[in-house]
Amino acid sequence: MRDPNNPCLFCNIKKSGLAKENNLAYASYDTFPVSDMHCLIIPKRHVKDYFDLTNEEIIACNSLIKDIKQEIESKDITVKGFNIGTNAGKIAGQSILHCHIHLIPRREGDVENPQGGVRSVIPLKQHYKRKA
Repeated sequence: MRDPNNPCLFCNIKKSGLAKENNLAYASYDTFPVSDMHCLIIPKRHVKDYFDLTNEEIIACNSLIKDIKQEIESKDITVKGFNIGTNAGKIAGQSILHCHIHLIPRREGDVENPQGGVRSVIPLKQHYKRKA
């Protein structure tokens, strides 16, 4: 099995598959999507994780997140929500050590109970009851 970190898969836009780009970042559809049209937003500069991004890179990534969101919604009217997230460090599940932000379209009924959303990274913490 090929190591996606040697050489870095995300440093090669052509291999990653370009969907859209700006000066500092690009978007690529995930090759192992959580849902249809799951997209990755990737800074062009090789940085380990979100916390290493410059303010300008954060703005560039955020701009692409919003553009791709609109594009997905225009292509698929069944999309009713999104999860946005990033893994920072191997302990957090990061497998490609080049910052990337997941934009995951959500559709009604795609899971039995969506409560907790990104909290499901720790399954026992996903579902909770609010105190009255």
